[in-house]
Amino acid sequence: MDFSGCTGRVIENPSEVLSVALEEAQAWRVSCGPDARVPAAIHRTQPWFHGRISREDTQQLIGRQGLVDGVFLVRESQRNPKGFVLSLCHLQRVKHYLILPVSEEGRLYFTMDDGQTRFADLIQLVEFHQINRGILPCKLRHYCTCVAL
Repeated sequence: MDFSGCTGRVIENPSEVLSVALEEAQAWRVSCGPDARVPAAIHRTQPWFHGRISREDTQQLIGRQGLVDGVFLVRESQRNPKGFVLSLCHLQRVKHYLILPVSEEGRLYFTMDDGQTRFADLIQLVEFHQINRGILPCKLRHYCTCVAL
């Protein structure tokens, strides 16, 4: 939704959604000043973030949710210490997408496609993919709940 005017409107064009999201993030940074930062670990408060969980445990956890299209979680990468992984169920298979931090003009962004699409934080990345497929085979529909393995 675009709430910049007197009335809101639904944005359906994925390019426009990304543009508005980045514009809003930039406007927030400008209004709060150069020292304002979103806490680096704000994603840890989200129910879809599972921290340091292995690939195998991720597959079991998503499997226990019924292997439904769009079930997802985000976890820390075991292979890349600065990266994260978006694990997503599609067609009864769990697929894993590496999320890497990239720095451009002194700003840190997160990307899954070598910087073609950049997000200010992991929350923005997840919210974008709940509305748009982007490079994923399906939208993010349901975050994976934590159940004992």
